[in-house]
Amino acid sequence: MSRPHYRQLFVFSLLVSFLSLLPLQNAYAQAAQNVREINAETRTSRAFEEARQQGPVALRAFFYQMPKGADLHVHLSGAVYAESFIRAAGEDGLCVDPVKLAFAKPVSAGVCNTDYVAAASVPQNQKLYDGLIDSFSMRTFVPQTGDSGHDHFFNTFDKFHGTDKSHVSEWVDEVASRAAAQNEQYLELMETPDFNSAAGVAVKVGFHPNFVEYRDLLLKQGFQDSIPAIRAYFDQIETGRREEEHCGQPNAAPACAVEVRFIYQVLRGLPKEVVFAQILLGFELASADPRVVGLNLVQPEDCYVCMTDYRLHMQMIDALHALYPKVHISLHAGELEPGMVPPDGLTFHIRSAVEQGHAERIGHGVDVIYEEKPYDLLKEMAAKHVMVEVNLTSNDVILNTKGDSHPFMLYRKYGVPVALSTDDEGVSRIDLTHEYVRAATTYPLSYRDFKLMARTGLEHGFLPGASLWQAFSSEKLDQPVSQCRGQLGRDTPTGACATLIQSSEKAQQEWELEHRFHIFEAQF
Repeated sequence: MSRPHYRQLFVFSLLVSFLSLLPLQNAYAQAAQNVREINAETRTSRAFEEARQQGPVALRAFFYQMPKGADLHVHLSGAVYAESFIRAAGEDGLCVDPVKLAFAKPVSAGVCNTDYVAAASVPQNQKLYDGLIDSFSMRTFVPQTGDSGHDHFFNTFDKFHGTDKSHVSEWVDEVASRAAAQNEQYLELMETPDFNSAAGVAVKVGFHPNFVEYRDLLLKQGFQDSIPAIRAYFDQIETGRREEEHCGQPNAAPACAVEVRFIYQVLRGLPKEVVFAQILLGFELASADPRVVGLNLVQPEDCYVCMTDYRLHMQMIDALHALYPKVHISLHAGELEPGMVPPDGLTFHIRSAVEQGHAERIGHGVDVIYEEKPYDLLKEMAAKHVMVEVNLTSNDVILNTKGDSHPFMLYRKYGVPVALSTDDEGVSRIDLTHEYVRAATTYPLSYRDFKLMARTGLEHGFLPGASLWQAFSSEKLDQPVSQCRGQLGRDTPTGACATLIQSSEKAQQEWELEHRFHIFEAQF
């Protein structure tokens, strides 16, 4: 054998030796990162416990900086603070009824009824200004006979209604800016576009109990003609928000980094033809526009139509889900307490939403223990990975449900995934940090528990693509997929992990969350 052949053999043997060591090197790298992560997380856990001992003020400082991932249960109109509505009403030339403390339309441009006050003048009248803020929110509210927290909360929406739709992009900017300041990165905002045209078609055709046939009849009557206008509405929101935040420019606002998607919001307290039209419109829109990632049914769950037609609405969703299986569904279910409705009215909403409404997430879920066979239902929700959007402050001010009366810890005990959300932060006068502080001062939760809830929000968000986490038989979310092991927390992924991240919007957000946790925990 010539000398060159010996040289090639030597190089080949070195290569074989090196390759044989790669799995061991990867294992060492993974172990080293695990140690670093454990040490950083342990230090952060100690900082959290110290903040808890110091009280809510210290906890707020801790949680305000902490990465919180997503807020998945947000009604856009209810997330806007009253001060913003008052300003917009003045710009729009609206009037104010000083007795009802509500907006009113002008008699003509710039002219108010003699009993009303121009909204533009309200900031110069501190008493009226304060009265409107209290009327539009839960600030200073004290329950009394004839005006419960439930009634006051839901009545606010009619009172601040009427500002021009051109302000919606400002509202999205307001919510996104607040989210960015608190280290949130993803929002799913519930919004109801104009559905009058679609509802008119449904009413004209008349109600049909076979929902597949009803859909076909509506589509033949030009039901989809309203889709382009609604998509243009979301175009307007997106363009306006980017202008507000100077996105893509040197002075871009931090809010530009907050990813915003929409949930089509169905008003379920309306006649059944109109509710069906909205649900169908939601399915159609979510199929056509990636900015609309799912649908939800809203309005007080104890209203007459909401109770009487609840099962009917689930049947509508069931029939249409078979035709639109890729459209995501989150449903308000179980936002009830004993005494609000007859006892049998508490026994079926969550189960119907999960089993017939195909809900991937449940909003509120407060009355779960009153459901028929509640423990079986909890096990079913855990097995199906149905996440609960927990709104602690909202459940307190509307339902007077809090502390041990809230099923939050019960859901966690049975392995049902949960994540904190705000519901209507403008009406409640809160933010997501407030909900984290409230949870920490109410329940025996560790820093690791809060970190898991932040991860859970993104994992159960409706963004498309594969997850960063291993296919979950449980909801621990502590093991990344094999191609990303040893890389969590880095600025950018490499190799097969980079390929995964680039192909998945969900994984991109989850990767970003882990990077933010790495930065956050490094300071302790």
